[in-house]
Amino acid sequence: MDTIRSVDYHHSNLANSMRKILLLACIVFSQLLKAQGIHLSEASEISVMTMGAYQPELYSAFGHSAIRVADPENNLDYVYNYGVFDFNQKNFYLNFAKGEMVYKLGLAYYEPFRDFYISQDRDVREQVLNLTLDQRQTFFSFLQNNYRPANREYLYNYVYDNCASKIPDVLNAVVGDQLTYSESYMEPGKTIRQLMHDYLTYQPWGEWMIDIGLGAQIDKEADAKEFMFLPDYVLKALAVAAIQTENGKEPLVKEMRVVYTAKNAPRENGFFTPLTFFILLFFVGGFVTHRNLKSGKRTRWLDGILFGFAGFVGLWLVFLWTGTAHLSKWNYDLLWAVPFHFFAVFALRKKAWTRFNHWYFKITAILYGALLLGWALLPEPINMAMVPFALLLLIRAAYISYDLRKGKFEM
Repeated sequence: MDTIRSVDYHHSNLANSMRKILLLACIVFSQLLKAQGIHLSEASEISVMTMGAYQPELYSAFGHSAIRVADPENNLDYVYNYGVFDFNQKNFYLNFAKGEMVYKLGLAYYEPFRDFYISQDRDVREQVLNLTLDQRQTFFSFLQNNYRPANREYLYNYVYDNCASKIPDVLNAVVGDQLTYSESYMEPGKTIRQLMHDYLTYQPWGEWMIDIGLGAQIDKEADAKEFMFLPDYVLKALAVAAIQTENGKEPLVKEMRVVYTAKNAPRENGFFTPLTFFILLFFVGGFVTHRNLKSGKRTRWLDGILFGFAGFVGLWLVFLWTGTAHLSKWNYDLLWAVPFHFFAVFALRKKAWTRFNHWYFKITAILYGALLLGWALLPEPINMAMVPFALLLLIRAAYISYDLRKGKFEM
């Protein structure tokens, strides 16, 4: 009986939860229908919300932006959020791999939206925009139209079309001719990659993946629009922007509100970073190579892992470059992640290919030596964690060539 009672209790809880969800959905839907015909009052405000970084997750390490529309006289307080995606959408993982992620405009009530970010101990700031009632109405109608099912989805790009870059896009669509942006918020000379790195201090593996996966397209000096792929720079840009009014040019931001300031508990990266991992791997590989030289044998499984990994990464980078919409073209990581290594690992097992393998790995060792000497001169800064790995590949390639050459075939 206790078990049945327990089951009944859980079923009752589930039923109550479902009723609450359905009720909330009905309320939101009814409010949306009502909002279609709302005329904002003089008491209404439109503000841009900027939420600080959340380091436990890579996707939230850059912060977040949203738009708040509040009107106490109409009992309205909505947040429009261009950062929504759905794991259950059709072809989600294929679209993710191809760099064709579909995001959409989301809608939430202000208080639970704000409280969620506060619960994560993230800065929450609001910039109330200096807009006339007509401009606020146009802004609100634009968002409402964007939220229609036929309009709310868009093709996401982490630099050129995201939750932050949508803010100036919407502003330009509504009051673009009256806006003037100062470029004083920019940091001259900074590339897109460097801007990303500023937010990845506590994401060493995320930084490593971004450095390897993205090519020279993000190594250009960022222009005014490109700075605004980051929420913090949208906030800075709006803070120095001006809007044309009946009284002349005035600041776009009428009021800056600090809703919540993060406590910023101390964080550490820990020991297991890409650099420490590849340094340890280098010493393990160096030790094995030393033992091989003394014994006259070759540890084949180590070479299979090292060159197999480098070749697999190379094939992945070729796919990103040629088969996706990611910013992965002209990727200089292909100088160490050589796709041919993946196939060379299998060729090593064939005695008939001994002469070819000798020359392949001899040339590979020479090319890695040239790469290491010219590392600092490359147009794209390759992640420093790959220096010990490239050095280990050089050592193992040289040893493979030496091992195959010593008396095993006639030249």
